[in-house]
Amino acid sequence: MTTMITAKEVAALRARTGAGMMDCKKALEETGGDIEKALDLLRQKGIARAGKRADRGASEGVIGSYVHFNGKVAVLVELNCETDFVARTEDFVQLAKDLSLHIASANPLAVSAEMVPGDVLERETAIFRAQAAESGKPEAVQEKMVEGKIRKFLEERVLLEQPFVKDDAVKVGDLVKAVSGKLGERVAVRRFVRYELGGE
Repeated sequence: MTTMITAKEVAALRARTGAGMMDCKKALEETGGDIEKALDLLRQKGIARAGKRADRGASEGVIGSYVHFNGKVAVLVELNCETDFVARTEDFVQLAKDLSLHIASANPLAVSAEMVPGDVLERETAIFRAQAAESGKPEAVQEKMVEGKIRKFLEERVLLEQPFVKDDAVKVGDLVKAVSGKLGERVAVRRFVRYELGGE
């Protein structure tokens, strides 16, 4: 009998390893839902993030901002790095501006998959399960359909998974990693807020 793995468990493992959602889900399924064993399994497979940079503190940075020309959409984004020196570089400041513009345009739900509110993910999963059940296909096929829809939902609604608005061949997360590699420091998007006139 297969152990039911919840979205919350997958997100918790992903937060600890930096591995992909599906890799985390598979690891949890293979280990009967045991997070510690799943963590070890991901490390053995070389999927868990091993880079020292991921563990380094990033408490410096800038707050990037963008106000759309019509004055109806505005964004603030906190972009962190390790040193004040890097925070003042042209590449870092430009990344903060680009991220602000992207957030205004793409309207992401959260910075990363693990930051998507659990109730939102559960609601979407329930809708996808109901849609899959209506297909009348075998349960294993339905499960794959649900996984695919969750993956697509996260790609569309999570900032680091979204295609960058200025170059849709690049994901926002890869853009951040590229700047981090160029500057030789950990660069991380901490949080953002997007205001829209008349919005909630």
